Amino acid sequence: MPALRQAHVRDHGTIVTCVQRWWGDSRTPQQARELSLLLPKLFLQFFAGTSLVLEDDTGVRGFLVGFHAADNDQEAYIHFVGVDPALRGQGMARTLYTAFFERAVEAGRTEVRAITSPANTGSIAFHRALGFTLEPGDREVDGLPVHSDYDGPGQHRVCFHKKLDPLAPPGR
Repeated sequence: MPALRQAHVRDHGTIVTCVQRWWGDSRTPQQARELSLLLPKLFLQFFAGTSLVLEDDTGVRGFLVGFHAADNDQEAYIHFVGVDPALRGQGMARTLYTAFFERAVEAGRTEVRAITSPANTGSIAFHRALGFTLEPGDREVDGLPVHSDYDGPGQHRVCFHKKLDPLAPPGR
């Protein structure tokens, strides 16, 4: 099992490379590069303390980039998560989320939010399995509440919300 640690600014280049490589099986090289643009260096310059990396002797095997809301002291947000395709289905993403939840609770956070594309059925199922609820949207697509143009024109998203219970076991 890869070791879990806090992310560092120096991880940025490696994480971008991982995104481009790991998503290369489901996207064109151009699409994978565009996806990596969702992770500018500023996320690790300002949120390394709330972001996580899983690594072993071969390098980074998974990561979670998340942060605590600056405008309120209740919420945390998971921005981007990636797991090496060779390790998917082995609990790596759950490990990252559980550690993020634990750290959020330790910081007094009581809620976590995340988003995904309505087409990302794997992400939707994963978030539901972790106890996230789907926030009502302004329309439905395939039975899912969708927020139209959430990330710009044509960039619709499914929004997730999870209440954190400091007394519950992590990941529940």
